[in-house]
Amino acid sequence: MRNTGTRVAVGLSGGVDSSVAAALLPREGYDVLGLTMEIFDGAGAPGGGERHSCYGAGEKEDVESASTICEQLRIPFHTIDLRKEYREHVIDYFKKEYLAGRTPNPCVVCNRELKFGFLLRKAEESGVDFDYFATGHYARLVHKGGRFLLKKSADPLKDQTYFLYTLTNEQLSRTLFPVGAYTKQDVKEIARSLNFQSVHRPESQDFIAGDGYSSLFGQHEVKIGDIVDEKGNILGRHRGIIYYTVGQRRGLGVPFHQPLYVLKIDAERNRIVVGLKEALFAEGLIATDIRLFAVDELDRPYKVKAKIRLNHKETAATVAPYELGKVLIRFDEPQASVTPGQSVVLYSDDLVFGGGIIERALQAL
Repeated sequence: MRNTGTRVAVGLSGGVDSSVAAALLPREGYDVLGLTMEIFDGAGAPGGGERHSCYGAGEKEDVESASTICEQLRIPFHTIDLRKEYREHVIDYFKKEYLAGRTPNPCVVCNRELKFGFLLRKAEESGVDFDYFATGHYARLVHKGGRFLLKKSADPLKDQTYFLYTLTNEQLSRTLFPVGAYTKQDVKEIARSLNFQSVHRPESQDFIAGDGYSSLFGQHEVKIGDIVDEKGNILGRHRGIIYYTVGQRRGLGVPFHQPLYVLKIDAERNRIVVGLKEALFAEGLIATDIRLFAVDELDRPYKVKAKIRLNHKETAATVAPYELGKVLIRFDEPQASVTPGQSVVLYSDDLVFGGGIIERALQAL
């Protein structure tokens, strides 16, 4: 059997996708073991630790679910304590970004720093030996021209390449995505056939349930301020900039004869700038912290499809060099709610071209 003797560590969340990933690998001859991160340090859990999220007191249930899966598959199981690393690299980052008026994407950072970083290093340091690392992400890999490229999963509705674009070629060179060739329905059917109880568990949607992320902030960090229009006229008061994001309509509490939307978060002045919907549209954006897959260097403009947030439909765009370490992305058609702090991921057909962090929007003329 091929792959005999090759050892794979599977990152187990306790959910159905990673469970099935662990079940598929032995069929290909791999020697498999399970790894689960422990990240909850008891601080800042909304409502005492609601679940359906990555961070909360319900983590104990996830660990138990992952352990049960490993027992069913008769594979070793290890937990790795990453509470300190998670707080420093995910929670502290999340707070810093929100307080700076940006809307962060903690899942992207968690993948790069924790799941594909500290988890593997600390596992190896503790004596866990493996050749490859696998996860339950819906993504595929292509090896082309000496580099590893991220490819969209077989299930377009579940594709998770948006969360993985920061991974390096070195990280991808020892990564496997076993469920990337399957649809979510396929994965659930496999789980049912194996009598995995994880098929009945709810999916984690956010890193903290609901709007419970506000519990991460101290009262001294959240300051009331003004809600203003584009000319600076005061329209009302906000309860703290952490509660707002670009494009938001609900919860503004400002009476007006037309719907108002958050256009900008001015952290320096502790102000929320609001306006009409048409003011939300941007003709492009500037992005920083760039990761390129398709080319080593962006030396000319390229036609791509741009995804400016997870649930955003990709839009035709052109990416071109800008200042050092930044790129300019111009949309073929103006896009609404381009949000600083969010990731923009670029695609060429079904391959990830690259991505970065949105620094600012270029407002439509």
